[in-house]
Amino acid sequence: MARYTGPKTKISRIFGEPITGNGKWLTKNSNPPGMHGATRKRKTLGEYALQLREKQKAKYTYGLLEKQFRKTFDEAARRKGVTGENLIKLLEARLDNTVFRLGIAPSRQAARQLVSHKHITVNGEVVNIPSYSCSPGDVIGLKNKSAANVAISGNLRGKNAKFNWLEWNEGEVKGTFIAYPERESVPENIKEQLIVELYSK
Repeated sequence: MARYTGPKTKISRIFGEPITGNGKWLTKNSNPPGMHGATRKRKTLGEYALQLREKQKAKYTYGLLEKQFRKTFDEAARRKGVTGENLIKLLEARLDNTVFRLGIAPSRQAARQLVSHKHITVNGEVVNIPSYSCSPGDVIGLKNKSAANVAISGNLRGKNAKFNWLEWNEGEVKGTFIAYPERESVPENIKEQLIVELYSK
């Protein structure tokens, strides 16, 4: 299973945002990584650098490597509508991200692990593919045995009310993927149009 295994705090410091889920070390005194930190003179980023930076931010946020991210972008380009918005919709529809959004796991990395270790079901069937793309109407939940596991159930925190494309049933410990989210409903600070421009070169 290909995934990024490098230092997560360093990635957050590069972008100055808690994009890997942990903003613990991001304070007003946090310096960018590197020998000289904030004292290093930085040139104004050019057009290509800004586009590449935005793509890297999206990749790290959703936990994809380059090949998988490019395949997702190609799928977004094939679909009707605005390519950038389609890309965000496809990234949000990933099973590991949906498990995270439903509050079953505290982070996308933890959600990915739950999925790959066969704790998650989709419409009653176990699915262990983190990149599985949820469709409207899909019901996502924990296996009965997994729901009884204190280590897993202890991390349940319930869905954030602002994620209106998902529905959570606390009693049954299940959630429903109602529809693909609209771009304005997704809180991630990603300028998807820059990614489209980068891949359009």
